[in-house]
Amino acid sequence: MTISRFEVFTTVVDLGSFTKAAKKLNMTQPAVSHAVSSLESEWGVSLLIRDKKKGLRLTEIGQKTVIHMREIVSRIEKINQEIAFASNIEKGTVRLGIFYSASACLLPKILAQFQRKYPNIEFVLFEGTYEEIIDWLESGVVDVGFIIETNEATAYETLPLVKDDIVVAFSERHFLNKYESVTIKDIANEPFIMPKGMYAPYIFEIFKDAHAEPNICFEVQDCTTIANLVKEGLGITIGSKLFLKTHSQLKYKDLAVKNVRDISLAFNSSKTSPAVQAFLKEARRVYDKEQ
Repeated sequence: MTISRFEVFTTVVDLGSFTKAAKKLNMTQPAVSHAVSSLESEWGVSLLIRDKKKGLRLTEIGQKTVIHMREIVSRIEKINQEIAFASNIEKGTVRLGIFYSASACLLPKILAQFQRKYPNIEFVLFEGTYEEIIDWLESGVVDVGFIIETNEATAYETLPLVKDDIVVAFSERHFLNKYESVTIKDIANEPFIMPKGMYAPYIFEIFKDAHAEPNICFEVQDCTTIANLVKEGLGITIGSKLFLKTHSQLKYKDLAVKNVRDISLAFNSSKTSPAVQAFLKEARRVYDKEQ
């Protein structure tokens, strides 16, 4: 049993592919397959189910052991980083969970400053939904993640970055263009495109506070698809100003009753490596200037 096999196995699981893992690790695909097979042979168990239709899936024992393998790989990475930072040769990896609007509007500012100081630190980005990022934090797939702060208790420490206004978005020819701001009653009868996931309850709450219900015509998971439907005049939506302003063909107005969401970085301080600590410090410095 070697730690390098753990690194190979966790990379295969995270990327869902032997080919992608080989490319990531700068290995041949047969070498990656051999490392995983050797681990299974040594332990006498099957860790992965190889299904041509459904792809790679963890077996029950694979699900239990990969947690410990990630922890061991993470510990070794932190040891190497501590040694590198002590020698003023900063290197390491930051695994970052991120959702679309954050990757488009928030992350570039941090990375531009960070990589000037720490050019040898590598980033692995996992882009997904808010729910997926929380799952990745819990399972150890990512070290730190962009999240939307809620009133619910969280097991993670957070670093607040920005307050994002919630706005009403519509097409260029929509009558709402003439309004200074928009009330929920103004749009109660308009065809509404509802985002799926954790954002939906938030929107329903906004309508409930106004004693109204959205006239839902589509329910959509993907943010870009929502933006394109709105652009084509198929409905209006309520969403993040941070995201919607990246689509120049959309128009948006503030809600008459102001609503904001807090975007933060979530992490477990007891498990942060020197590279992650440096990233959090730079993120704080960049967005302190924005306040």
